[in-house]
Amino acid sequence: MRVGFQAKAITVFPSFIFSALAMGIATALPMQAVAGLREPEPVADLTHLSIEELLDVEVYSASKFIQKASEAPSAVTIITAADIKAFGYRTLADILRSVRGMDVSYDRTYSYLGVRGSGRAGDYNSRVLLLLDGYRLNDPIYDQASIGTEGVVDVDLIERIEVVRGPGSSIYGSNAVLGVISIITKRGRDLDGLEVSGELASFDADKERLSYGKRYDNGAELLLSASRYRSRGQELFFPAYDAPATNNGIARNLDGDRYDSFFGKLAYAGFTLTGGYSSRDKAVPTAFYDTTFNDPNTEFSDGSAFVDLGYYGALGQRWDIAAHVFRGHYSFDGIYPYAAALNKDETRGAWWGTELKFVGRLEKHKVVMGAEYQDNFRQDQFNFDIAPYDLLLDDRRDSTRVGVYIQDEFSLSRNLLLNAGLRYDDYSTVGSTLNPRLGLIWNPLATTTFKLLYGTAFRAPNAYELYYASLTQKGNPSLKPEEIATWEFVVEHRLRPDFRLTADAYSNRISGNIGQIADPADGLLVFVNSGLVDAKGVEFEAERLWDGGARLRTSYAWQTSRERESGATLVNSPRHLAKLNFSAPVWGDRLRTGAELQYASSRRTLAGDNVGGRLLANLTLLSEKLAPGLTLSASVYNLFDKRHADPGGEEHVPIDAIQQDGRSYRLKLNYRF
Repeated sequence: MRVGFQAKAITVFPSFIFSALAMGIATALPMQAVAGLREPEPVADLTHLSIEELLDVEVYSASKFIQKASEAPSAVTIITAADIKAFGYRTLADILRSVRGMDVSYDRTYSYLGVRGSGRAGDYNSRVLLLLDGYRLNDPIYDQASIGTEGVVDVDLIERIEVVRGPGSSIYGSNAVLGVISIITKRGRDLDGLEVSGELASFDADKERLSYGKRYDNGAELLLSASRYRSRGQELFFPAYDAPATNNGIARNLDGDRYDSFFGKLAYAGFTLTGGYSSRDKAVPTAFYDTTFNDPNTEFSDGSAFVDLGYYGALGQRWDIAAHVFRGHYSFDGIYPYAAALNKDETRGAWWGTELKFVGRLEKHKVVMGAEYQDNFRQDQFNFDIAPYDLLLDDRRDSTRVGVYIQDEFSLSRNLLLNAGLRYDDYSTVGSTLNPRLGLIWNPLATTTFKLLYGTAFRAPNAYELYYASLTQKGNPSLKPEEIATWEFVVEHRLRPDFRLTADAYSNRISGNIGQIADPADGLLVFVNSGLVDAKGVEFEAERLWDGGARLRTSYAWQTSRERESGATLVNSPRHLAKLNFSAPVWGDRLRTGAELQYASSRRTLAGDNVGGRLLANLTLLSEKLAPGLTLSASVYNLFDKRHADPGGEEHVPIDAIQQDGRSYRLKLNYRF
């Protein structure tokens, strides 16, 4: 069954390339006739920049055009390839766990991102928009932003990540409710040859990667990479099932994880063709949805593939033009063992879309305007008992979305900017919505920036929330979009060229919040629009760079998220978050250490209890100078073997808290030919 799924995904992937090429050439060639080709300027290598230079580094994701980070209408955090190596990050979840105001929980199947106190277990990260080189990774079935091992790109291929906080629907549409996470991958020149990587880790885990990158004499750049990962996992104990009939609460051989992925990028003369494929199988130990505990058949399989063809050029001296066309595919297979039957979920999603954008530089204005279209021509969900066969759900849907947007960065004076944006979206499922964003950015001193920001955003209910029905769940076609309105005030100040302080205060009001409950009438799980949620908080961060290469980033966040009617704190919402990341050379330039501390206070569970606070320490030793082309690293995670747990979702009842990993390690070797 699993082999058939993988073979199907691999067969489909090449057809994406040919269809996207045809559509992209048809779209882009007329532009070439009227525009001189010009590729975007390469982003500077951030590895050795000072704090002063980092303040002025150019970012793209905040406004869909290049601007200084200090002038972006949001609070932006940049994580670099150097950070990923120095701290031994294995997945995007590891990376985001280090970012101020963010927390990650894990239910032994998927990783869930909490942003500023909002991070409900089981929401599939649908309230953040995840981009890969500008391509929207959220699928049109679950709106899932995959940040764990199911992600489509290996973290070794990431050049940097731009974390853009706050509502982004004024330029991105749905899902950009709490923020936008934009991954920018490396270029062919960054590898300049063949690279191999191997890892050994706890729980009988191993990972291999083979990559090739090159910039050719004609200006073309090629990057190709394939990765493979296998982990046996561990035995886990769940007190809710501590009885002889359920193996005394021990789930044996049910935590395994395996994936295969491929990523490629080709750039030439203004065109960039990007494609990716991933297939991941995860054994599930938590007996979710009332399945039989400790049954070896319980497994999830996720597969995704995409291709994106983009064009970047210039229309005269003042205007740039960008266009891209894309096609994506997502598959999910879930096996659910029950006493009376073996049940299976199947999900198949396929879509294509296009975007056209213009950026103009006019006197005191920088204007971006564009239009997007996406056709989700397959949103199919099936549920059936395998033995004996019984079809329970056969739901086949399709939908479309259209969006148009405009944004203007207006220079009111030498040190005062006004950023104003507006976007209109129309969904065939839930109708239309209009979302503005306003930002006033003031630089009274060369060392100080003030930002006053306001914006709204929305998330349209997805096909899973609207239509999925099974033995334990029912659909709700009456769902409405959830909406958020945010006020935010940001201060950035440089005490000296190598020392930066940031303070951030925000207030979020979420209405129509979509959450899953058990319907008292029949006991079935169902998604509903709940009442208002108020979220408020303050964040502080300090960054320091020393001569010799030592770097410190530390942050603290106080946040509170409550349901207005009941006054109850949201589930899985820590009041306090504190982070410390420090890296420094310890043996000349031959050895570098990266240490991090991560603290999260207690969090409420669905049963009304609390999981205790946690303080985790990770340590990485990195050597890039022992031999030419050779990089070695050794990492220990949860160094002091702290016992901790994360709250579960409705699907995990009666399990209220889910055990997390104790101390673990990873050894990694990377060699570039």
